[in-house]
Amino acid sequence: MKKGFTLIETLVAVTILSVAITAPMALTAKSLAAAYYARDQITAYHLAQEAIEAIRHARDNNILTNVFGTHADLLEGIPSTTGSPFTVDTRDDSTALCAPDGCPPLQSNGELYGYRPGCSMPTLDCGTAEGWENSRFTRTVRAEFVTGSSDEVRISVEVEWRTGSFQTRSFTISENLYRWVEEIE
Repeated sequence: MKKGFTLIETLVAVTILSVAITAPMALTAKSLAAAYYARDQITAYHLAQEAIEAIRHARDNNILTNVFGTHADLLEGIPSTTGSPFTVDTRDDSTALCAPDGCPPLQSNGELYGYRPGCSMPTLDCGTAEGWENSRFTRTVRAEFVTGSSDEVRISVEVEWRTGSFQTRSFTISENLYRWVEEIE
């Protein structure tokens, strides 16, 4: 009798080897997908917080304008306080109402998020030029007075994104801003 592997033994060995290789590969693929999702979730959070800080900056700048004797509405620079969606471009502190169908995706030039210079709002697509391309993030900002108050505005920022084959995700953060100084009439 010759000694060696039978066909069945070979098939069992190949099957065990396949399972031993594919299980870690699948785990690695899922780990990478989760890491990309986590990266995008952190980016989305920072983009949302950045918009709130830009709105706070506009309010505080108006306060300084009033301190120096020039009349300015403390909420000047906020395009709507009725809940209508608008965009914030933190590169130049510009704001603009969104198109009726929604806000355009944020763009990136590889370093910054914002909108291509010269992109006129409202629009759903700023196009690509000068190194600016659409990102996977859409940021929608809303501002409205808190019920029963003319001195408190609730700023809500929703960031929506899609990572790889995951479904579209979104979350909203909000903060209340106050008129904490009297406006000069």
